[in-house]
Amino acid sequence: MTQTIRIHIDREPRESPNPTTGEALYKLGDIAPHRDLFREIGGDEEDELIPRDAKLVELKLDEHFYSQKIFAIIVNAQKKEVVETKLSFDEVVKLAYPIPPDGQNIMFTITYRKGPKQNPKGSLLEGKSVWIKNGMIFDVTPTDRS
Repeated sequence: MTQTIRIHIDREPRESPNPTTGEALYKLGDIAPHRDLFREIGGDEEDELIPRDAKLVELKLDEHFYSQKIFAIIVNAQKKEVVETKLSFDEVVKLAYPIPPDGQNIMFTITYRKGPKQNPKGSLLEGKSVWIKNGMIFDVTPTDRS
């Protein structure tokens, strides 16, 4: 039997049927197409990504969901704050080098660690993106192919 329950999306109280779907939660919270929705999980656990689909989602009274969060990451030993849940190769390079190094043959290598379970560590290739989480570490190295 479906009941109505109060939840919070981006700090706003909302009434939702329970159970509902991820798709319905995105619509209820008016979440932009390029944003993801997360279920807040307490303690040291990672917050849960809610897929934008028809899969059933069981809700709890006064549960909190959010679509934007400030992530503190480390890029070349410097703390950076971002709000996107995914970063592209180019975005990470811009965080590391707001003013790019001189030279027309400059290439960048990006490695990362302490990422979320979708991509805990590895290399970020040009044209690709990675999910991020608080405390994730990126090392961006420029090289001149001359």
